[in-house]
Amino acid sequence: QVHLVESGGGLVQAGGSLRLSCAASGRTFGSGRMGWFRQAPGKEREFVAAIRWSGGSTNVANSVKGRFTVSRDNAKNTVYLEMNSLKPDDTAVYYCAFCNNIYRDYSSSRSYDHWGQGTQVTVSS
Repeated sequence: QVHLVESGGGLVQAGGSLRLSCAASGRTFGSGRMGWFRQAPGKEREFVAAIRWSGGSTNVANSVKGRFTVSRDNAKNTVYLEMNSLKPDDTAVYYCAFCNNIYRDYSSSRSYDHWGQGTQVTVSS
C-alpha cells in the first residue's frame, strides 16, 4: 500500500519561501509520476506541479511557473516543492499524489491513484 506524507507547510509572509516535502513508502518508486495539487477554501483542487520518478521530467502550472520548483530524491523516495515569492493567493492545503501510469494527464487529479493527507500553507499579506 502506497503511503504519502507531506510536511513543511506553515505560515509565511508574502514574498517568503517554503519547501514542502512528500515522503513516499510502500513500494519501489522507480516509475510513475508524483504530483502536487492544492485546494483553497471554496475552490476546486488544482494542479501545481508534477515530476516523473524516472528521468525527472517536470511540469509546472502557469500560475506558479518561475516561483515554484518540483524535484525528487529517488534514494529517499521523497519529492519536494520549493515555493518562492509566495503570494496570499497561494494559500491552500497542498497535497502530493502518486500516479501509476505516466500516460495519464498529469494535470488532472483523477489521474492519481494515491494521495497524502495534505499540509496547510498560509501566506499573509
